[in-house]
This record gives sequence, C-alpha cells and structure tokens, in this order.
Amino acid sequence: MINFNEILVFAQADAEKKAAELLNEEIRIRTGKAAKLCSEKQDANFVFETKSDVPRDGYEIDCTESAVCVYASGIRGFIYGMGMFLRKLVPVCGVPVLSEDISGVYSPDKQIRGHQIGYRTTPNTYDAWSVEDYRRYYLDMMFFGTNIVEHIPYEKGVSKRNRLMKYDEEEFLVDASRMADEFDLDVSLWHPNNDGETVEQAAERRGKLYETIPRLNVVFPPGGDPGEFNADEFVLRCKEISKALKRAHPQAQMWPSAQQPHSIPTWGETFLEEMNKQPEEIDGVITGPNAAFPLDVLRRRLPSKYPIRLYPDVTHNVRCEYPVHFDRDDWHFALATGLSRESTNPRPREYRLIHRLTRRYIVGSVSYSEGVNDDVNKMVWADMDYFPDCELRTSLLDYCRLFFYGANPEKLADGILALELNWQCDPAENPTIDTTLEIFESAEKEYPFLSDNWRFLQLLMRAKCDYVVRRRRIFELELIKLAKKEINKGDLHSAKSILETDYDDNYKKERADIDFLANRLFELIGMQLDVEHYCADSWERGAVLETIDLPVTDRKWLLGRLCAAEKEQNPEAFMQKAINRNTVRPDEYYFSVALNGLEECGVAQQSGMYMNFQGDRPSVNNGAMPTSMFKVYDNLSFRCKVGGLDYDGDYRLKITYLSKKIPQLSGHKITANGHVVYEGTQFGGEKDEAFDSAFVAPGFETATYVLPKEFIENGCVDLEFSEPVMGVMFCEFRITHD
Repeated sequence: MINFNEILVFAQADAEKKAAELLNEEIRIRTGKAAKLCSEKQDANFVFETKSDVPRDGYEIDCTESAVCVYASGIRGFIYGMGMFLRKLVPVCGVPVLSEDISGVYSPDKQIRGHQIGYRTTPNTYDAWSVEDYRRYYLDMMFFGTNIVEHIPYEKGVSKRNRLMKYDEEEFLVDASRMADEFDLDVSLWHPNNDGETVEQAAERRGKLYETIPRLNVVFPPGGDPGEFNADEFVLRCKEISKALKRAHPQAQMWPSAQQPHSIPTWGETFLEEMNKQPEEIDGVITGPNAAFPLDVLRRRLPSKYPIRLYPDVTHNVRCEYPVHFDRDDWHFALATGLSRESTNPRPREYRLIHRLTRRYIVGSVSYSEGVNDDVNKMVWADMDYFPDCELRTSLLDYCRLFFYGANPEKLADGILALELNWQCDPAENPTIDTTLEIFESAEKEYPFLSDNWRFLQLLMRAKCDYVVRRRRIFELELIKLAKKEINKGDLHSAKSILETDYDDNYKKERADIDFLANRLFELIGMQLDVEHYCADSWERGAVLETIDLPVTDRKWLLGRLCAAEKEQNPEAFMQKAINRNTVRPDEYYFSVALNGLEECGVAQQSGMYMNFQGDRPSVNNGAMPTSMFKVYDNLSFRCKVGGLDYDGDYRLKITYLSKKIPQLSGHKITANGHVVYEGTQFGGEKDEAFDSAFVAPGFETATYVLPKEFIENGCVDLEFSEPVMGVMFCEFRITHD
C-alpha cells in the first residue's frame, strides 16, 4: 500500500503540469498539505505521463509498489484519472491511502456525458455563482467522467439578470466557454427559437453571439418547451442557424430536439418528414421532456445517420418527465407538498432504472438540471454513462470519499440510499425517515468539518425536511381523529380547540434547524430556498421554505369548515357532512387519486399520464383544498375497475374536475362496461353548486351522471373517462345511490 503522507508528483509536458496543479489543489483541500513536483520520475509517488495512443476520453492507471501512474493523451484524460484516484482515497490514521488497487485501462461507454448548468434566473443555485464556482463544479463533474457542459444564452434575446447574478448572462458565456476549454470540456448551448424573429434575423443574431464564444461544440434548439413553431419551420430555422454556427465554429454541430409543442399535435410526424429528407446541416437529434415520440419509436423511425442524445430530467420531482416513482407516480402527497418540485432529491435507484431503460438507444446524454439539488443524481448518471454496469453503491461510496473526505463513506453512502427510501409510502407509516435523520445528525456530530460542506448540509436538510413532514402528519392525524369524536358529539368548540393545538418543542427545534441550514446553504453555494430572502425565481424553483409548512393533512381544511359552519343554520349537520366528505356506504364507492392511488384502479393507465400536483401550490393549498384533491390526473383516458355495487337500482357517478374547459371540444366520454354513460361537451352531467361551494376547492367543479343498473354486471363496473384532445383532468369520483 502506497503511503501518500507526502505526495510527490512527476509531470513534464504542459498538460501533465496542468494536471499536477489541479491535483495539488485537491490534495491541499483534503489534507492541508501541498503536493510537490519532482524533477526525477523515480522520486515520485504520483506520475502524469502522456501516451498518444490513449483515446481522448480514456485513461490508464498503473499502481506499482511505489507510485500511481496516470496515462492519458491530454488534460481531459488526466482529470478523469485524477478523479478516479481521488474517488478511492481515504485517510488511515491521518495518512491518505488508496482503498483499492485502481490499475486498469478505462474507456467510456457513451461518447456524450454531460449536464446542463445554465447561468440564468430559473435555477435554484447557478445564478448566484462566480466563475470560480463554475470552475470548481466543472472539475467535480469531470471526476465522474463528464465531457460536456451545457449553457444557456438569453432565452428571448434579452437579459433577465436578477440581483444575485454577478455577470450578464451572455458575457458570462465567454468566460464559461474559455474555462471549459482549459479542461478540454466540450460546450453545448441550449438555445430556443424565439417568436417575433424571422429566420434570417434568428440566424444573424445567433451567429454574432457564436463568434464571441471561444469554444462551442454543439447547439441544441428545443422543438418545444419552449417553442411553438410548426416542425417544418423549426427544422428550417435549425438549418439556417447551423450555417451561421459553422461559419464561426466549423466543427460545431447542430442537434435539435424532438420535443413537441403542446399546441401542435401533428408536430412529431412533420418533424420526421423533414428529418427523412436527411438535411446535412443537422448532425443529431435530442429527446427529452414533452417528447414527440417514445425513445424506442424515435430510434426506429429517425434515419440511422442521426444519433440520438438524451436530455434526462434529473432535477424535478413532480410535474416533470420523471416524477418520483415515475413508473407509477405514487409519491405520497404529503412529501410532494412539503418538498415540492426541486428539493434535494437523491434518487439513485430510480435513475439507474431509467438509465437502463434508455441507454441502448442513445449515444449519450446531457441532463436537464436547475441547480445542485440534484447533485447526487448528476454524478451517478455520469458514472453510469462512463461505466454502464457499475454498482450503484460503489458510485455512492466514491461520491462520499471524493466529497466528504475524512468522514465514514459507508455511513454516508447508506444515508444517501436511505433518503431515497424516505420517499416510499405515507411518511406517517415510514419509520425509515427517523433513522435516516439519525444517520446524518450523528455524522454531523462525529465530523464537525462537515458543517462547512454544502453537499452534506443539503443532505442533512433534506433528512430534516422529511422528518418534520412525518412528525407534523402524525401529530395532525391524531388531532383530526380526536376532533372528529367531538364533532360526532356535537361539540364544535372543543373540536376547534383540539385542531388548534400547537406543535411540541422537538418539532419546533427541527423546523428551526431547516431555516438555519437554508441560510448556511445560501452562504456556501448560493442555494435559493425561499423567494424573499434568497431570491428564488419562484416557490416552485427549489424554494422549499415556501412549501415545507403547507398543509399535509385536512387539519387546516377542517378548521376552515368549522368557520364556515358558524354561518350555517345547522352547523352540526354541516360538520357531519364535512368529516364524512369521502365516506360512502359499503355498496358504494369513493376514489381519490391522492388518497387511493392509481394502483387501486386494478388496471394500468394509458401512457402519457401527467400528474398535475396541486398540494405544493401555496395559492391553492391554503386551507381551501382537502387532501383528497391534491392530485389531478391528466391524460387522454382513465380506467378503473370497481366491484361490490350490489344496490338494486341506478347509481349516480359524481366526478370532480379541474375547471378547465374548451367550448369547442365535444368528445368528452364516460363509459361503464362499454356502455355510454355520457358523451358530449365538457363536462356535461348535473351540477351540485351547494356541494361545490361547501366542499370543493376553488378552480374545481363536479358533474353528476346517472349510472343505470343495467350497465352494472353482478356488482362490477369497468369505468372509463376519456377526451381525445385535451384529456380528462380530475381528482376524485364517487359512485352512490342517493
């Protein structure tokens, strides 16, 4: 085992010396000691040596008894090799040693391996960064095999600079590109087409920008999200912009995406028609959120000359391409409410599955990211792009050794894995959340230096957020149970007093810790965890402090109903209806997307489902919405199989819809066992204004339909709701016989 108590580096060529400088800084960060350059190779215990036959994205490592030798053909490979060394470095009795022999020949599986880190107002982190912060993050990503970074110019031709941003967005591109070139990192630009520009204007303006950027390898115009051009015009614009791009950077490539605008259903087919003409100006195609086609279909139908690059969303949790538990979309509404769309979200197991499902069709990926909330996901994804069959826990151990040097990597890797397990099932039923917090709190005490490590602090904060959601939910569910007993006895005053009970001191301490950590994370890495104090772009952009205290039970809603009851002639009867809002007889049926989950439907839904989650919207989840309405199902069709409807008469089907109508549509259809219950404009049926006013949140409405007994077969019914253009958007339904 080589003793690295003193690291002596041998490097001769320019790229080798550059790598030695970088290694010196990394060692100084970890040990407080500087590495030293040696004039003689035999005196060194770490050697950088150029080998021209090593591929640009590969490297070789030879561990002898006295030295580690890294061979590469340039700075990129040297950084990768150095990263592998640092990923395996651990302190033993204060002396850095390798945890294993890392000798071998390394080459990547995917030719494109990168992440989008655009300097703009939308991200929850990047806009607060300096050039040096970006430089640091470039290296961190390269230690996991990244070879391309993606930046973003003005989105609509104008700056949206906020008070956190130290630079103009497009002026920053110049420095970001130059810095990437220093490390031989490729540079991609996500550059949407803009309304209001002619094709010539678009190409001319972009061409002038591209001339100012020192290194530019790829331009990525999204077809949609944003963008509303017909596919033929979109492709025409891409071809003209490609010509301007290649005048400034002859080797640069044009990679448009097959992301379809919502307003143009035929966009995908037209795009393929244009691509089948095989335009020379286009070099490859990207696919990502709002994809025009499933990945396998796109690969089958796109001409083989065009490789496909994936644009995986590793940053969002809800209302996105890969929501938490993407294959079933069952993330519990309490967690989705408190943590929202861009909380710290290590999901290594889930992204491993996504990587395995997609990797056979693509030449690589550049992830969609809006900040460092997804830092673990970025590094794990990049590692899989380089080593497709790497063990997940090995990647996480490397992550912990690299970024938490001196702490127990086993403990922290298990903590990261546990954070993903925290998001299984109802938090009130998940004791893993408590033990996960114990892991991070004990590590904080055992390794005080981690209090200055933003990666650790955001994991600790996530564990505390999960904990307070769990504790609040357990506490409030118990209050609700006690309050309902009082309501059943007719004592509404006592019920209100119970529901107003304050939290205990332990809860308040953990909640206060979250505020403290939010401030510390802003100081360390510019994380923007609320709008007022930290300049988050909006509550939805990682601003967890805006959502962590939102209702996760019906406590606040019931308090609101108690206030409303005071205006009723019979308040006790009104509250009986409130607490029994979702209760039906044994021969009836109630279904809530949020409370029951789609798995209770007994049938898989059509692909293309979108869960329009409402619970984390501060203006919606303000006490006016019961938890049963938190999830809005949005798809062209919905199916559910129901049994036990043995009433000898007609039933009534009441559906709660999102009030979003288009008068021209007339294809709304409801069937039961294949029989048409309703067909016509949205939504049809009978209105129940009294129920909607008292028990349905603003922005929603119910419609009730007769469900004839002859449509029901031995108490069983297979329901289907459909609408072929806009789809059905509903949160609950009831089948009753009164």
